[in-house]
Amino acid sequence: MLNEQHVHGIFIPVITPFSQDNKLDIHSFQNYITYLAAFDIQGLVINGTTGESPTASWDEVRQMVQAAQDILANMNKKIPVIVGTGTNDTYSTVNRTEMAAELGADAAMVVTPYYSKPTQEGILEHFRLASQVGLPIIVYEIPSRTGTRILVDTMRRIMDHEEVIGLKDCSGGHDLLTALKHYETKPILCGEDAYFHAMLCQGAAGGMVASANIHTKHFIEVYQRFAAGDRNGSREVFNNLEPMIHHLYEEPVPAPLKWLLAQQGVIATERVRLPLMPVTERVKQSLMDSVSLL
Repeated sequence: MLNEQHVHGIFIPVITPFSQDNKLDIHSFQNYITYLAAFDIQGLVINGTTGESPTASWDEVRQMVQAAQDILANMNKKIPVIVGTGTNDTYSTVNRTEMAAELGADAAMVVTPYYSKPTQEGILEHFRLASQVGLPIIVYEIPSRTGTRILVDTMRRIMDHEEVIGLKDCSGGHDLLTALKHYETKPILCGEDAYFHAMLCQGAAGGMVASANIHTKHFIEVYQRFAAGDRNGSREVFNNLEPMIHHLYEEPVPAPLKWLLAQQGVIATERVRLPLMPVTERVKQSLMDSVSLL
């Protein structure tokens, strides 16, 4: 299982590939994980936002976790597998976290409970109960999707739980990171791809960035150069990635990302599940232009 010393570097939120008849394409998933595992990454995240968690069934999550574990074992790769278990229902979240533990996940990623707009005390209790399962927890804060923002004091109290080992910060800037860095806190990963280098400069331990599915080696180079003290070189590599990152987020993730992966032959189809729609022709062209520059 993960601990906070492991929470650094590049973690990749993985997509959930679908066949043309809208079912889990496990063959594509196996090919895709084999492709990602060849890189020097620190973790794979299954069933996050990039994995279309709102429309993926738990049986599909189970199949992907088991497939990833089998592939990593066959490749003799020790890459942690993190499973998104958070919902807007605390007891469902606890149950899914228990099931992730039974599957042998190395950690769970638990999102701030969405839609219900709970109080800060309700959010704190949500994470307290999830952390009691015994599986290491990475908190996932993304106000743009949840409709609720965790205040700094609340986040500090959540991070005090022994089983909470880190934070994926998608709060829309580096204010939360900066505030938490005033205190002795656990590792914080950048979850906003466009802020990746800036958040490294502010003290982030790495990134959990969907864009790193494409040109993965360049994202690793950004982190490794920065960790080695080459801040300017890190920034230069990141500058080259910025146009691609921008176009990957012009339309809802993971549609642009899936299209690129399908173009590269990593997965068989670009299919997403409704209410998401396939990427438009305009963005396809922008993506091809930006990727070809790297």
